[in-house]
Amino acid sequence: MTGIVSRSFDSADETRPFEGGKGRMDLLNVETGAVGRAVFEPGWKWSEHVKPIAGTDSCQAHHVGYMVSGRMQVVMNDGESAELAPGEFYEIQPGHNAWVVGDERCVALDWVGFVDYAKSPDA
Repeated sequence: MTGIVSRSFDSADETRPFEGGKGRMDLLNVETGAVGRAVFEPGWKWSEHVKPIAGTDSCQAHHVGYMVSGRMQVVMNDGESAELAPGEFYEIQPGHNAWVVGDERCVALDWVGFVDYAKSPDA
């Protein structure tokens, strides 16, 4: 095991584009697991830009992460909702929809939910 690991998302192990050119998810695979950076462009909505890839009615990923920039509205299947803002930690259980709020690009880091995010179940 290396004492220090430093990697750039600009050289990700895998990049998964969202439908309609509305962003991407960059994944780094490291010894302790995977970490992802998602870039959501204005107008991005899970139900329009990831649902066709995932093939589920709502996002089934469990997310644990940090909002770097932009704002995102998250609505659980039961109606509970929250708006995530820059600098905030978040944990979101499976069963939700989400979308970018406003005209600013949204960037999020996730340590749990991006391993299979925006990945076809057939892949």
